[in-house]
Amino acid sequence: MPIQDAGSGLGWCEVNKRVANAGEPMKKIGVFADLQKRVIVFAVTLGLAVAAGFCHGCRGPGALPAGGRRIDMVVTAYCPCGRCCGWRRNWLGHPVYASGRLKGRPKAVGVCADGTRARVGTIAADTRYYPFGTRIYVPGYGYGTVHDRGGAIQGPRRLDVFFPKHGEAVKWGRRALTVVIFDRE
Repeated sequence: MPIQDAGSGLGWCEVNKRVANAGEPMKKIGVFADLQKRVIVFAVTLGLAVAAGFCHGCRGPGALPAGGRRIDMVVTAYCPCGRCCGWRRNWLGHPVYASGRLKGRPKAVGVCADGTRARVGTIAADTRYYPFGTRIYVPGYGYGTVHDRGGAIQGPRRLDVFFPKHGEAVKWGRRALTVVIFDRE
């Protein structure tokens, strides 16, 4: 079912208004979560999804979730490729570390520092400030959990968000954002 994106940051009420303004009778309104655990509100009229948007509790576009600590950070992106994660293939075709004290040693590709598999929602951070398991909301990415760390991710104001494809990581680039940290209890 094709969905016409009504824009990120729309709340439940705003999606209702947009559908009502389209002039068609509303048949069904539903909610589901995408891969980044963002809640998406959608409305269906006559069997076609005509509007969809991210719900932030109807606080308006760009609203950050309630609770947690807000911190300005530099957020970059990475994927499991050798360029992003510092590995290469040796003469046998096996992945090995490309540099550093582990240079030439076998590298488990796609495995985070805490032993879990990297997937959408994985965040790399300096674990001296944000231990494994810390939940973080990154605008434009969604909710994630710290499972990894990286050599360039140093200090309390740096994060790296995971994407499965290198092109997506490059497209994300480097962003200065206000993120919300939900400390572990």
